[in-house]
Amino acid sequence: MTAISNTGIVTGPARRGWASRLASSAGGGVLQIVLIVVGLLWLLPTFGLLVESLRDPAQYANGGWWQAIVHPAQLTVANYQTLLQNPIMRSSLINTVLITVPATILVVLIGSAAGYAFAWMRFPGRDAIFLVVVGLLVIPIQIALIPVVKLYGLLGLTGSLISVIFFHVGFGLPFAIFLLRNYFAGIPRDLMEAARIDGAGEGRIFFSVILPLGMPAIASLGIFQFLWVWNDLLVALVFSNSSSQPITVALASQTRQFGSSIDVLAPGAFLSLVIPLIVFLAFQRYFVQGVMAGSVK
Repeated sequence: MTAISNTGIVTGPARRGWASRLASSAGGGVLQIVLIVVGLLWLLPTFGLLVESLRDPAQYANGGWWQAIVHPAQLTVANYQTLLQNPIMRSSLINTVLITVPATILVVLIGSAAGYAFAWMRFPGRDAIFLVVVGLLVIPIQIALIPVVKLYGLLGLTGSLISVIFFHVGFGLPFAIFLLRNYFAGIPRDLMEAARIDGAGEGRIFFSVILPLGMPAIASLGIFQFLWVWNDLLVALVFSNSSSQPITVALASQTRQFGSSIDVLAPGAFLSLVIPLIVFLAFQRYFVQGVMAGSVK
């Protein structure tokens, strides 16, 4: 490849950086092997947790989880049966779903509507309000815990599922609005004007134009929000009680008796891990589209 100076004169081959030369010399095959090895090492703890969750508790004292690979007879599904028969763990898993699904749906719906309003609707104070929303992104959750606890006490919401859901929705909306507003603003203006010429109102434009075109960003937001809420421990510890605690709090309480509850911790931790993984893989195509679209705009 030749380089051209500002005057238009060809000056000879362009100099390449050491990283570019190294990548070219390595070749695609070697790079793929390295990535495969890194991926396998990354998945090794997850695989170990899966094997440990399937081991007979009587075999825990005989060695680590790799012993079950040599002796497959140690594997059993009795641990998962015990987990699902445990009323505390079963109710906590249900509570996790009851918290995560509404918190994710509400953030996606409200964030999409607000993002569209900030991107394409004109109203007094729009830019100032959006700056306030952006400013909310830097507020740590820890600062709001005590004031919100007092507010929930006055409203009688302490210890309920609704209290945890509202908190996640409130702190998830600033990022959702910021992300979707920037994505929606990149939609061609011609599409919006054509829809308005055809007589479409704001609601029709939102549902027929904005939502289909913004699906990659919406799916990315849904994945992020789902993972944040599902894996949350701090908010659930503060606002939930024994009847509304999610799986993260239930597992944390079991670690106090780690030696006698490993048969519950291992399958519970794997279930807590595999469900978000399934959600991510189900929406992976939209997630990659959203990331790539945001990188070229």
